[in-house]
Amino acid sequence: MEIHNRIESGSHIAILPTGGTEQEGPQLVTGTHNVVVRYAAGEIAKELGNALVAPVIAYTPSGRIDPPEGHMMFPGTLSVSDDTYRMLLEDAVRSLKQNGFTLICLIGDGKGGQAIQDQVAEKLSVEWINDRVRVLHVSNYYAKNGQEEWNDKAKLKVIKPEAHAGHVDTSEMMAIDPADVRDSMRAVHTERDYSTTGAMGDSSLASAKYGRRYLRLKIDAAVKQIQNASSHER
Repeated sequence: MEIHNRIESGSHIAILPTGGTEQEGPQLVTGTHNVVVRYAAGEIAKELGNALVAPVIAYTPSGRIDPPEGHMMFPGTLSVSDDTYRMLLEDAVRSLKQNGFTLICLIGDGKGGQAIQDQVAEKLSVEWINDRVRVLHVSNYYAKNGQEEWNDKAKLKVIKPEAHAGHVDTSEMMAIDPADVRDSMRAVHTERDYSTTGAMGDSSLASAKYGRRYLRLKIDAAVKQIQNASSHER
């Protein structure tokens, strides 16, 4: 009833966060993206004021399962096919529309599902144009959040800070839940190390301070994109 009452009182925006369960190098938990996007989605909803957050979709495309590729080369990764992910997203979004939400926002913390989220958003937005229901792939959360630009200005001397299990990933987790980071196992890794460590990035200089900044950039980018979409609805 609380959800019903919120929708009736004007909370017309639903946020559907997607993460991923994949290996994250030696220092991070396998559910890093799920933890990060759950936190970020909650902060985004608070700032919007008229939004509710659905449970995180924890399984996303993380590499072919058999024969394995990508993150599936490492134990702890749970992957789904592109088709499975597409159908899961569609059904979840259709459920949210049935609930009464008119702007449904897909926010993904991992790379694997970004293109599919965009495709689903476009397809369903066209299908529901006469119902005045829109699905938005919040691409700026992941791709245009200003993290790279901030790194350049800060001169942190970290090569490829956004590399997998590297500086940004580790810093964000340190800011949200430091217990999920094995501090003694943070190290400098490159793409050459990936086959043995699962990490491509340098986490040695990661910190909660940096993590809070990275998270704020992602949250602000998402809020701005959603507000812009919401204003065009009216």
